[in-house]
Amino acid sequence: MDLRRFLENAGSVARTQTILRAGFSDREIRNAAASGEVCRLRHGVLALPGAPSDLVAAVLGNGLLTCASGATRHGLWLLHQPDQVHLLCRHGGPQNTVVHRESLVPHRTAEPVASITDILIHGLRCLPEVEAAVMVESAVRQGVTTLPYLRQRLPGNRNGAARKVLDLVDGTADSAIEVVARLLFRAAGIYTQTQVDLPGIGFVDFLLEGFLIVEIDGRSHLEPRQVKKDRLRNNASILTGYAVLRYGYADVVYNPEKVVAEVWQVLRGRVIR
Repeated sequence: MDLRRFLENAGSVARTQTILRAGFSDREIRNAAASGEVCRLRHGVLALPGAPSDLVAAVLGNGLLTCASGATRHGLWLLHQPDQVHLLCRHGGPQNTVVHRESLVPHRTAEPVASITDILIHGLRCLPEVEAAVMVESAVRQGVTTLPYLRQRLPGNRNGAARKVLDLVDGTADSAIEVVARLLFRAAGIYTQTQVDLPGIGFVDFLLEGFLIVEIDGRSHLEPRQVKKDRLRNNASILTGYAVLRYGYADVVYNPEKVVAEVWQVLRGRVIR
C-alpha cells in the first residue's frame, strides 16, 4: 500500500507517528510532501489535498470526532449539524470545540472517529433530548446498538436525563423527521401509532387517535411516480373513513405549533377525554 492509499483509508489525514508505525519511512514521507502528493498541515500532521475539515480538526486537536460531529461518520441520523466540532480528547482540547472525556469502547477504525457507543453516550449526555433521540433511534434501527445496552452504560443520578431520552426511542421511525413528529404528537397528549398497516391503504407513517392519518413527506414524494401513488393512497384513505394530513420537514422542525394546532383541529369533536 502506498502512502496516498493509506491516508485515504485513514480519512485523508493522519499524524506522522501513525504513518511511521504503519511501516512508511521518513524518506517516503518527505518525498510525498515535496511532490505535493500530501500536505504538511503542521509539524507531525500530514493530509491529502482537500481532506475533510472535520477529520482535520480531530487530528489537529489530538482527538476523535464524537457526539454530533461523529454521528454521520457512522451513518447515524442527525437533525442539525453542530455549530462546533465535538471531540473526544483524553487530555486538553482545542479552543472553540466541545470536548468530551470519557471513553467506554475504543474506536477500531483508522479514521479519527470515536466508536458508536462513545458517540451515542456523549450525544445522550450533551445534545437536546429530541436530537439525541434521533441519533439513538437511527442506531437502534440499524441494529448497531440496543436500548438495554445503552441503559446499562448510563448508571447513577448524573445519567438520569440521558436515560429519560432512551424512553423516547422505540425504533419504529424510518427517518429523523419521523422521530421528531412522533415525539411532537405524543408530547401533545395525542394517542399515536406508528407505521400502521391499514387494509386497502398500506403502511402509514402515523395513525392518530385511530382515525387521523399523518404522512411525513420527504424529497422522494416530489417525484411524479410517488405523487401519483400518494394521491391514490389519500383517496383510498378518505373513502375508507380516515382523515389525512401531510407535512414536510420544514413544517415539523420549524413550525411544530402550527402542525399540532391543525392536528387538533381535525381531532377536536371526535376525541372524548
